[in-house]
Amino acid sequence: MKGLVIAGPTAVGKTALSIKLAKAMKADIISADSAQIYKELDIGTAKVTQEEMQGVKHYMIDNELPIKKYSVGEYQREVNNILSKKEKEKKDVIITGGTGLYIGSVTEGLSELPASDPELRDVLMKKESEELYNELVKLDPEAAETIHPNNKRRVERALEVCLLTGEKFSVVSKRNIKGNNYKFLKVALERNRENLYERINMRVDIMMDAGLYEEVEKVYKKYGENLEKINIIGYSEIIRHLKGECTLLEAVELIKRNSRRYAKRQFTWFKNDTSYIWYNLDKISEEEIAADVLQRLKNL
Repeated sequence: MKGLVIAGPTAVGKTALSIKLAKAMKADIISADSAQIYKELDIGTAKVTQEEMQGVKHYMIDNELPIKKYSVGEYQREVNNILSKKEKEKKDVIITGGTGLYIGSVTEGLSELPASDPELRDVLMKKESEELYNELVKLDPEAAETIHPNNKRRVERALEVCLLTGEKFSVVSKRNIKGNNYKFLKVALERNRENLYERINMRVDIMMDAGLYEEVEKVYKKYGENLEKINIIGYSEIIRHLKGECTLLEAVELIKRNSRRYAKRQFTWFKNDTSYIWYNLDKISEEEIAADVLQRLKNL
């Protein structure tokens, strides 16, 4: 079965293109957005509305309460379950979003590292960083080269995996398990930096006009400090205001700044993956991109 990935930074235009292509492909959409997984966080996560969906089935939206820490492993398992059902239905899918770890867990897989062993971890934690690092150098010099000696937590984990599996951490950690039979075409969207940042700033203003402040106030009143644990842009900054740590104007400017910085990190993440085909929406129209993607999918 064929799958399409539409990735890229926040506010670049992924939603509109994904729906256009889903209708053309008769495909379902799976969100790869670590914020949209949460219920009740709608405006600040730019969650796709029922009207915007245009009848296209969406998955991995509104799955969890906004006080639950959600892992990439959980995401992979849930999406692979969906893909298993879609394969039986002979249905193509589109994965769209800006959370690169989520996308990679489905398209490339995750390494199946053993669960932590409490007794072994207790033994390791009692040792000094230098002693642990020297043990790792002996067992797995390749891993030791990639981990700073002072990063005790990572050294402990790498050593723990070596001792539990009898294999090198550097080998085991790269042995990815994909868990689905879909072949993915991966495309990413970009815009000229100034235009993207302008779109981000404008989106934040639109969110505020749409009631972002009231949404944050409501969920913060409901969940309290537990809401802070998930640390989502748009919510964290307004919570700071609600706690009296900054003015509302300062909170809004922080949302814009942090969103721009996040977009920059997303751009770097996806550019580092050479398997993506890039389209600049400031240089080519949505219709031209859709036509080119559909042609590429035929040849996949």
